[in-house]
Amino acid sequence: MSTSPEIEGIPCMLMRGGTSKGPYFLKSDLPEDTSARDALLCTVLGSPDSRQIDGVGGGHPLTSKVAVVSPSDHEDCDVDYLFLQVTPDTGAVSDAQNCGNILAGVGPFAIERGLVKATAPETTVRVYMVNSDARADLVVQTPDGRVNYEGYTRIDGVPGRHAPIIQNYFGTAGAQCGALLPTGNPTDVIEGVPCTLVDNGMPSVLIRAESLGVTGYETPAELEENTTLRDKVEAIRLKAGPMMGLGNVGPKTVPKMCLISPPRHGGLINTRTFIPHRVHETLGVLAAASDAAACMIEGSVGHDIAHLEPSNPCRVDVEHPSGALTVELEWENGTVIRTALIRTARKLMDGVVFPHKGAGQ
Repeated sequence: MSTSPEIEGIPCMLMRGGTSKGPYFLKSDLPEDTSARDALLCTVLGSPDSRQIDGVGGGHPLTSKVAVVSPSDHEDCDVDYLFLQVTPDTGAVSDAQNCGNILAGVGPFAIERGLVKATAPETTVRVYMVNSDARADLVVQTPDGRVNYEGYTRIDGVPGRHAPIIQNYFGTAGAQCGALLPTGNPTDVIEGVPCTLVDNGMPSVLIRAESLGVTGYETPAELEENTTLRDKVEAIRLKAGPMMGLGNVGPKTVPKMCLISPPRHGGLINTRTFIPHRVHETLGVLAAASDAAACMIEGSVGHDIAHLEPSNPCRVDVEHPSGALTVELEWENGTVIRTALIRTARKLMDGVVFPHKGAGQ
């Protein structure tokens, strides 16, 4: 569509997906040209501005996310989902990663917009994830043929209880880097620090917190204030990117940098994740999937300190600053063939959003 001055607003649904939040759009309601689309989305969210005061963004990477949804041409999928991360202060728009939290809202959104017909008591929405060229099936609660957001499922990092959304991921191993272990090694040494480079849906670098002189139990704010630590983490990230086949990652939001330590509450591992410059208040869904998979691999930096489950499929809790995230992994021939998680989502607002006049022209 053309965002000409006479158009007052763009249809939009503001949703919380998992522990993230952002506007959801139909692809047909946005400009086809990528540059025009990104410019428009920046004005919608209020970037570049760290507060995003003039838009619907929340002034943090976790609340500056966008979902673009459209009918799918893939025979085994119902809808296509493109995730876009908008950096609040710079206005950079990246499609270099996926987001499993925002994905949680894609199923309800697709049903609400009529892209998928609801069935009772639940509806499976088959999603093609454009960013990672992979598929996820979302099981959405639809009693009476309508999306139900109310329920008894609690996820750490979100207040209250809501209806569960089951996410089954397929083909995530090596989705962006070509292999579960992009370098073929369970451990690589970068900047003198042992690291595990992994991609089970989210390119990630795992480092033992003690290797960087911290405990791994610090708050996100404490880690962000440690400039020496942040500089070291970024130096490792910049070298890990090309090793993972991601090229120059300086302007990118991947790989995620995960500091790990022994679990304190019965989980598989404890985590603190740089995303990549702020520290996550919880943990990204696909980052958790990558972290868990890495810890299962003998010789990885997390294998010896992880509380391992011997079963296949295995279900584990990955601890983070606000609690834990449960991940189920199914393995075959040394790689992950299915990843499953439980998330929740909630429709916050449905209407039109108003960009700056002339944005995206």
